[in-house]
Amino acid sequence: MRSYLIIDNDSISVQNIKNVLKDYNEFNCIGVTSNYSVAMNIILKEIPDLVFFNIDNVIENSFEFIQELNLFNDDFPVFIAISSSKKMAYEVIKHGFFDFLLTPLKELETRKSVLKLLKKIPAQSRKNICLKSYKDYQYLKTDEILYLKADNNATDFHMFDGQIISAYKTLKTFESILPNNFHRIHKSYIINKNFVSRIQFGKFTCTIKRNRFEVPFTKTYIDNIESMNKDLAEYSYQSFS
Repeated sequence: MRSYLIIDNDSISVQNIKNVLKDYNEFNCIGVTSNYSVAMNIILKEIPDLVFFNIDNVIENSFEFIQELNLFNDDFPVFIAISSSKKMAYEVIKHGFFDFLLTPLKELETRKSVLKLLKKIPAQSRKNICLKSYKDYQYLKTDEILYLKADNNATDFHMFDGQIISAYKTLKTFESILPNNFHRIHKSYIINKNFVSRIQFGKFTCTIKRNRFEVPFTKTYIDNIESMNKDLAEYSYQSFS
């Protein structure tokens, strides 16, 4: 689960950020503030992964805030600066911000910034994903997921212990946030490579170790199948009957 903090007093900007981030299941907002001490305390206590920071005098001496934070926190969050002036871009870069957003915020630019961040964070570091429904948070360990199956606009997670857990998001939503051992092999399936016991190219199926279920794959995703086969068949031998 990735947490984020918003340092801003503009309700429109705050709502823009929240609207974009709710499309990405791994992000959870831990606060919104425009107070120096409150923001500092949240960062030092909660150690968010990401901070959206309006540097236009929302907090006095914004860059001193960053410098002070460096004195106390080795786990420095990723900062995305928000400003109404392009002239601040140089200062933002100099002080190590990850990205710069110009106000009034546009949904597309905010989304681009979030996607750049997701690309920067290694997928393999994500050990859990969070399924959110209103105020209900359900955490799934990625190493316990056998495969994911699309069900109209929902996704079913088939787990190692036999549970099937549904999330009201499309399969594509989860494709970019799962670790590298997950492969899209069909328009309706993403599979965990670590639970594959057999790939049958003639039948276009992958067999799951746990329940021997045969997951179909299609030619559209053959590159993913071949990549998975290469990893699994590091030491392969021809068998004869």
